[in-house]
Amino acid sequence: MEYHQDRFHDFSMLVVKEEKVVALLPAHRVDNAVFSHWGLTYGGLVLPVYTHISEVIGIVQSILNYLLQSGIETLHLKEIPSFYCQGYNGDLAYILHQCQAQITRADLLSTLDLTLPLAISKSRKESIRRGQKNGLIVREETDLTAFWNELLIPNLAQRHAAKPVHTLEEMTLLQSRFPQNIRHFNVYEGENLIAGTTVFCTGRVAHPQYIAGDDRRSETGALDFLYHFLITEVYSNCLVFDFGISNENQGKNINSGLQFWKESYGAQPVVQHFYRVATASYVQLDSILL
Repeated sequence: MEYHQDRFHDFSMLVVKEEKVVALLPAHRVDNAVFSHWGLTYGGLVLPVYTHISEVIGIVQSILNYLLQSGIETLHLKEIPSFYCQGYNGDLAYILHQCQAQITRADLLSTLDLTLPLAISKSRKESIRRGQKNGLIVREETDLTAFWNELLIPNLAQRHAAKPVHTLEEMTLLQSRFPQNIRHFNVYEGENLIAGTTVFCTGRVAHPQYIAGDDRRSETGALDFLYHFLITEVYSNCLVFDFGISNENQGKNINSGLQFWKESYGAQPVVQHFYRVATASYVQLDSILL
């Protein structure tokens, strides 16, 4: 995460037991509070699979106690969405409840279970066929320059008055370090670049991080043609296709058009919670186990 070092005061933590790392929390500090790292979409408390509840209690307790001793009053913790985990992860929500943690935000993710038959709507199928009739071609690329400069940056500026979270240089660096996990696909009409997406994949979950199309994307069916190709060809062996959130205004609102588009692929909702917990509440965990 060194490319974020000029934006955040890093406060990432390792929990070690008998010289073995048993937990990891990517985090940064703002005044007297520590946050699950804002530079990571799903960066929360990372635990080994099959960790006993007694061990998770001890890990959370040690983190809160350490933060309190470091002058930190509050921990803001993201929940890692369950489908990213190799096992169930409800123990953390239970423990945070015992610490009287407050849920400060809830995002709605749209996910497609790739182990089930696809349930694509009629209108979406028509758009996919439109892309086929227009002779569109999907190519995997290692050079992100054209997509970034010609489609993504103008698209975000025009539609959302925003910029990509990553610069082109940062994403190129990440892709070079994780070529199997970060892949990019462009859509061409002839030799004209008309759409594209950068996809992050953990092996079990595929998640398009950036996506953009030109002004004719609805007319050509470019984005639907691209997503159908990714879902049925490139990432068909994954367990979940994560469309991401449709939320705006810090999770308080849902972009209905974007949500409808995702649901037209058969995507189902999963909630990601954000918690605020007082570090002094670590003492509440002393009495959980009988």
